[in-house]
Amino acid sequence: MNATRFPGYPFTPRTFEARPGITMSWLDEGPRDGAVVVMLHGNPSWSYYWRHLVAGLRDRYRCIVPDHVGMGLSDKPDDASSASPRYDYTLQSRVDDLEALLRHAGVDDATPVTLVVHDWGGMIGFGWALSHMAQVRRLVILNTAAFPMPAAKRFPRRLALGRDSRIGGWLIRRLNLFARGAARFGTTRRLPRDVREAYARVYDGWANAISTLRFMQDIPLGEGDRAWPLLVAAGERLPEYADRPAFIGWGLRDFVFDRHCLEAFRAALPGAEVHAFDDAGHYVLEDKHEVLVPAIRGFLDRT
Repeated sequence: MNATRFPGYPFTPRTFEARPGITMSWLDEGPRDGAVVVMLHGNPSWSYYWRHLVAGLRDRYRCIVPDHVGMGLSDKPDDASSASPRYDYTLQSRVDDLEALLRHAGVDDATPVTLVVHDWGGMIGFGWALSHMAQVRRLVILNTAAFPMPAAKRFPRRLALGRDSRIGGWLIRRLNLFARGAARFGTTRRLPRDVREAYARVYDGWANAISTLRFMQDIPLGEGDRAWPLLVAAGERLPEYADRPAFIGWGLRDFVFDRHCLEAFRAALPGAEVHAFDDAGHYVLEDKHEVLVPAIRGFLDRT
């Protein structure tokens, strides 16, 4: 799929064979010797979500922005036992892919990194950071989690439809329900149609929508879930980042990552610079990029 077809995405993606026969698409924008900023998207978005921030940073910072396997412009392999190549859509797989990509990009253990995370990007980024904590010099956190669901929060029914319902899962893959719904209802401002299509059409078709469903099915809610140990470990170590600069940008009209999640981050990172918006939703960078991009740029320049 030609990246030039996406409005506001004037970038030339690179490709990387993350696993035999499975290629990731990723952006490497900005000076090679610039401070490394790694931006990690969630579900059902892709690197397109970061386009405003990349444009605002790439004159000075090296922006490394992957499309997770199965997402965006990356390959979308099957996970059936007979598939070849086959991909296991788990949180650990995502962490391993990130590790491999950063090595490929020349980001070794001595390279300082700023982690910028949204949605599942939080679990992936903090999962990777469990073995790279000394590299993480700054954090930019947008509507995500890196800990088990706060006790006061109930699991949203709209996610349970995909996670636990066979009918819901069929609808997500057959009708691309999740990506199209997020592009329409994940913001408070109405996105232009071509922007909504940029988010959604990369997942049109049964095969292309596999990861949007598998991400939902991998949501860890308890000890029996595969991603649970990694999530618990990330949550336990989150307060250890309190000694370094952190920026939190939050859309308060997010029905998944709501005030409960924001307060969990505030408690773990009491020195964080917090920008919370009553009139922004889950895709907070879409609703507030005019405010957040210069604020994040200022934060990076100062710290």
